[in-house]
Amino acid sequence: MALRLPTQLATRGTFNHHHNPRNASTALSWRRTLSPDTLLIPSSSLTTKKSHVQQLVTCSASGSAQAVNLAPGTPVRPTSILVVGATGTLGRQIVRRALDEGYDVRCLVRPRPAPADFLRDWGATVVNADLSKPETIPATLVGVHTVIDCATGRPEEPIKTVDWEGKVALIQCAKAMGIQKYVFFSIHNCDKHPEVPLMEIKYCTEKFLQDSSLPHITIRLCGFMQGLIGQYAVPILEEKSVWGTDAPTRIAYMDTQDIARLTFIALRNEEINGKLLTFAGPRAWTTQEVIALCERLAGQDANVTTVPVTILRFTRQLTRFFEWTNDVADRLAFSEVLTSDTIFSAPMTETYNLLGVDPKDIVSLEKYLQDYFTNILKKLKDIKAQSKQTDIIF
Repeated sequence: MALRLPTQLATRGTFNHHHNPRNASTALSWRRTLSPDTLLIPSSSLTTKKSHVQQLVTCSASGSAQAVNLAPGTPVRPTSILVVGATGTLGRQIVRRALDEGYDVRCLVRPRPAPADFLRDWGATVVNADLSKPETIPATLVGVHTVIDCATGRPEEPIKTVDWEGKVALIQCAKAMGIQKYVFFSIHNCDKHPEVPLMEIKYCTEKFLQDSSLPHITIRLCGFMQGLIGQYAVPILEEKSVWGTDAPTRIAYMDTQDIARLTFIALRNEEINGKLLTFAGPRAWTTQEVIALCERLAGQDANVTTVPVTILRFTRQLTRFFEWTNDVADRLAFSEVLTSDTIFSAPMTETYNLLGVDPKDIVSLEKYLQDYFTNILKKLKDIKAQSKQTDIIF
């Protein structure tokens, strides 16, 4: 009989690319269906080509964020920060770390039926705004010194809506409002996969931010340990299927709490201003190795359904024939990269030295999952004991 986890325990924390890495002035481009009139980007930074199907929008690496700083007003405290995407896996850890370190934290959250009360309970201020509605952004930036951008679009949304158009609007507003530091989270190797819309957009946003003249830090990430709980740990405990591939991809997952800690160390180091950092975990893991680790810690075998990479590639090409499935195909393209012979990792020695961090203080995946399974199995054992006691009483 399958083990069903109680709900409270089962929570889990075509692009056309003409860029040559050796030529920073080469334009980046991708296809989109919206009118250029909906963009806030100055005409000097974009060029469009009309097509009978859709438009080709080109993001140039020069003059991208032409905004004029407002006249100086009341100085803002360096401890005043705005976290964008504060309810997400990484965003909530950024908020908690900031509050623990004494920052005044404001969280930009989309209006939603279920309010983000947990952020208020922690001590943060919550303001409602939506990156897809640029007119809602400026008010959230008043009195803010630093913006930490953890936001990404929801799975049901077109990737370009938040991850490109929304970010461009946010960066332009930050420039105009005189924000003094902007932290942007990107994806490792985003410059090497122009065929993947999300990664191309991340790289183009990096260039846009760099050309905005905003003081900034760009941090590329490889993968979150927290994402493995819902993907592998919970299904194994519930004796459900876990999905894997036959690809040798390796990902150096990192605990989002460590990412948050390193982020604030970098934020306080003025020597890092304008730099590109990559955060990677202690070791890069294949899907098969992660599943085997979860099996060992859970004390039971996984019901693994293996999806060959060839099927992912075929599915992506098939969905391209239908205009209304372009977003599905874009996400499959990202899945295809994650199931290719790629290593999502980076040497961290130089970064640790720059930040003054001891590598031994970074949580390993073995330790993270061991703590999870130890806690969850203890809670399940307690629940089972309480259930037996209830049966006796009644």
